[in-house]
Amino acid sequence: MTPRLIMARRVAQLAFGLFFYGFAIALMIRAEIGVAPWDVLGQGVSLTTGLPFGLVTNIVGLIVLLLWIPIRQKPGIGTVFNVALVGPSAQLGLWMLPEIEGLFVRILLFVAGLVLLGIATGLYLGARFGPGPRDGLMTGIHRKFGGKIWIVRSGIEIVVLTIGAILGGNLGWGTLAFALLIGPIVHFTIPWLMVPAAITPAADATTAETGAVESGKPETVTR
Repeated sequence: MTPRLIMARRVAQLAFGLFFYGFAIALMIRAEIGVAPWDVLGQGVSLTTGLPFGLVTNIVGLIVLLLWIPIRQKPGIGTVFNVALVGPSAQLGLWMLPEIEGLFVRILLFVAGLVLLGIATGLYLGARFGPGPRDGLMTGIHRKFGGKIWIVRSGIEIVVLTIGAILGGNLGWGTLAFALLIGPIVHFTIPWLMVPAAITPAADATTAETGAVESGKPETVTR
């Protein structure tokens, strides 16, 4: 592949990945059986403030990105676009999708959202433009303070999950299903959709920050 085609592939993966990521979140929200920890927080803040969920997602992403400053974490292009695009695509999905009746249909909707989110994660991380703000917070804290990365991630997600649940976010068995299943899903999708490092001449500046992600280790995948 020529450098232009390689860049076109990376940009397309980033754009489609972030759009589908937000849409997948909307699918799981409409399923109403529980959402991912960070989205429990987003729902809780949205219910408390009256702000649209998509806007809250943008604001939370920006705040998390600002937390990179004291831990000296450097964002990539993909990090900035993650903050900007996931919220609007989630809000668009919520506008397009009706409220769903029936538990069986809602379970199917949740499964569709979970699978789509796993594919979307592989697309945008595979583009090698940098991790999402929440991913970078986790890896930055791990690098600065040490400790096992799964402990860092678990600690962060327990905090945001608790705050979100207190504020009224949708904490349900779908939240547990997400925690158990997203790792195995992205363990497959990330290596499958990763643009090879040998053909991405300018990409490896972000690779150092996401080395664990590239190996497909599920504990590093948030957004």
